Amino acid sequence: MSGVDHLHELLGLPAVDFQHESGTAPEQAAGAVAWRVSVDPYEDDETSWEDAFKAFLEAVDPAGVRALIIGQWGESYEEDSSYPIGLVIAAADRLTSLEAVFVGDMTMEESEISWIEHDDVTPLLAAFPDLVELGVRGGTGLAFPPVKHERLRSLTIESGGLPVGVVRGVLDSELPALERLDLWLGVSAYGGDADVADLAPLLSGTRFPRLSHLGLRNSELQNEIAAAVASAPVVARLRVLGLSDGTLGDEGAAALLDGQPLTHLEQLDLHHHFMTEPVERRVVAALEPHGVRVDVSERETPWGDRGVEGRYTSVAE
Repeated sequence: MSGVDHLHELLGLPAVDFQHESGTAPEQAAGAVAWRVSVDPYEDDETSWEDAFKAFLEAVDPAGVRALIIGQWGESYEEDSSYPIGLVIAAADRLTSLEAVFVGDMTMEESEISWIEHDDVTPLLAAFPDLVELGVRGGTGLAFPPVKHERLRSLTIESGGLPVGVVRGVLDSELPALERLDLWLGVSAYGGDADVADLAPLLSGTRFPRLSHLGLRNSELQNEIAAAVASAPVVARLRVLGLSDGTLGDEGAAALLDGQPLTHLEQLDLHHHFMTEPVERRVVAALEPHGVRVDVSERETPWGDRGVEGRYTSVAE
């Protein structure tokens, strides 16, 4: 699970760990930071996430909390995210200012991304109609049936393998305010069974009329995705396009260069890739003179002498 760290911010607010064991009131105002509530199941005090969250609601004015990060809630490979999500929803009448939630903020040391067990996360959207940001880390067991939400502006799902049912559920949802969508599609070995055809409703530009930031990342199908994006109508209204962290090589880069103009973009993120240096330079030369910020950092080398078969995503297990 390389390349995944704890969140540093959410909703533009700095992330701060709630110190449930201190017994003292935190210094920060309730709405000034994004609060991370986590427990370590291997600590001697064996505090449950329920106890830590209860202490949080008592120590911090819940009516002022704007951003909440659900970190490690125990042994996440045994108990799924419905446990902490249910507790947050039960407190919805107290968390009246909540605008952003991130579920599963764990590093490799706490849990491999494929070991984070989930369930349906959409009850959060039903319980918090004013939510503008929702993020999830992990795809195992994850469900996202189609929903309608009027205010959600940003949706991020980080995974080493995103189930096709989740992809279809997201793209069948009615999210008229959505501006940012970031999907880590992952690899088939860890449940990433969506293919490029499943992205068609999104790439057609008929979904999410306000979308301006699109990430289709961390995929073993990155070249095929790049080829589809090269002629996708949705690209014309994007400001930021992310195709990073996957197996993108010269083939996908050539498709992007030969496709529709990308000079209107503010940023093209291709970091962690398998392009050769000459093609990498071609991409930069084609776009940076037009003011596009192009990230081609982290050129990777395939494992052994396996060529295309030796390419790997940034995050899998």
